[in-house]
Amino acid sequence: MKISKRLRRIMPDWLFAKSPGATAKTEEGDSDHLDLAQESLEALIRDPRVPDSVRESLEQDYQEVQAMLDRLEHGHLHIAVFGRVSVGKSALLNALLGEQRFSTSPLHGETTRAERGQWQEYESGGVFLIDTPGINEVDGEAREQLAREVAGRSDLVLFVVDSDLTETEVQALKEIAALHRPIILVLNKADRYSTAERETLLASLKRHAQGIVDENNIVIASADPAERLIIRVDEDGKEHEEWRRPPADVSQVKERLWDILQAEGQTLAALNASLFASDLSDKVGERILQTRRKLGQKLIRKYCATKGVAVALNPVPVADLVAAAVVDVSMIVHLSKLYNLPLTRNEAGDLVKTIGSQMALLMGTIWAVHFISSALKLGSWGFSSLVTGGAQGAVAYYSTWIVGQAAERYLAQGKSWGEGGPKLVVREILDNLDRDSILKQAKEDIRLRLQRGT
Repeated sequence: MKISKRLRRIMPDWLFAKSPGATAKTEEGDSDHLDLAQESLEALIRDPRVPDSVRESLEQDYQEVQAMLDRLEHGHLHIAVFGRVSVGKSALLNALLGEQRFSTSPLHGETTRAERGQWQEYESGGVFLIDTPGINEVDGEAREQLAREVAGRSDLVLFVVDSDLTETEVQALKEIAALHRPIILVLNKADRYSTAERETLLASLKRHAQGIVDENNIVIASADPAERLIIRVDEDGKEHEEWRRPPADVSQVKERLWDILQAEGQTLAALNASLFASDLSDKVGERILQTRRKLGQKLIRKYCATKGVAVALNPVPVADLVAAAVVDVSMIVHLSKLYNLPLTRNEAGDLVKTIGSQMALLMGTIWAVHFISSALKLGSWGFSSLVTGGAQGAVAYYSTWIVGQAAERYLAQGKSWGEGGPKLVVREILDNLDRDSILKQAKEDIRLRLQRGT
């Protein structure tokens, strides 16, 4: 997961260490971790630089921030169950809770929404087990998405299977592991297999989950054992058949949960909250960047039209070039303010020169058209300006469009050209630009500006 630089500076090194084999944390250390996590979340809520439109577009995420703050304050931990339909997820949680809290059914899709129950066995009483819909269900895309979202927000995930891993399950395991959530892989319905079969399955699970799930976190369970035929012999020697359901066996799951909770403590919640804060920070940054780009494109188009009209109406070739430079510099200064990275006019002028030099190397033909049109104006003492001015204005519009795109890329990357330098940036813009559509847009914008009397 990408960690934003701003949050990375205030987040401790322990967040980036792998959890398997982690040693017990002190209460003081847990408190420090929780404080840092809370600071990360609260910084997101209070940040005045986030526009209201961005907050609205990420309203659900911001609600989750508040929910996480409440969880941290009360010391709550959320453990979500995850897996395919009908592997016994709800039954496993019921067995852990010691009550029929979650509904079970032989039919697919019995669980349609996330539900939770409090695990009273844990000493703090602040552990909640969350049931989720199954993945890979027919017409269950929305429920599957819900399950993935719940797993992504939980502090620990119980990934339940009832046989060897499928390709879908391996992919889902990788996705959850990428969220840096601790995973316990549970082979449920173990009572269906012989001892030899269980050993074979466990060996296969460890092989397929290698590098994804800690081997110590692969356990077995029989959350809802199948009924067995019992033959009972009475005092008279008569045989009686009766069906009995053995008690649930989730002892390995409980033991592993206890080990992790005792070793990690509230660090799990702090880790989850800090990672969520980092992820949301990146989302906020991306939304702000999208907003700026949208405004930037409008701004660039406005300056393109201004330059196009100025060049089209001005019959003096030297003045054409002066007007072009002034417009481009003004555009970049305006863009830099939009990106909150203000440039002076001299700095903007240097940026125009840098971009222009690369354009001259890569756009020789277009620049030739520009100077040929200027020469025509001079040679005909201006009489041909009505014929050539519109074409030259369109070319000027086009060149400013490229300058604007390059400058915006430079600003969006924090006043950096990146590893490839300005030449690569300009080349990528030219390669991905539809010249004909831009020229068509130029003519239309210039025409409208002329009709409005500029």
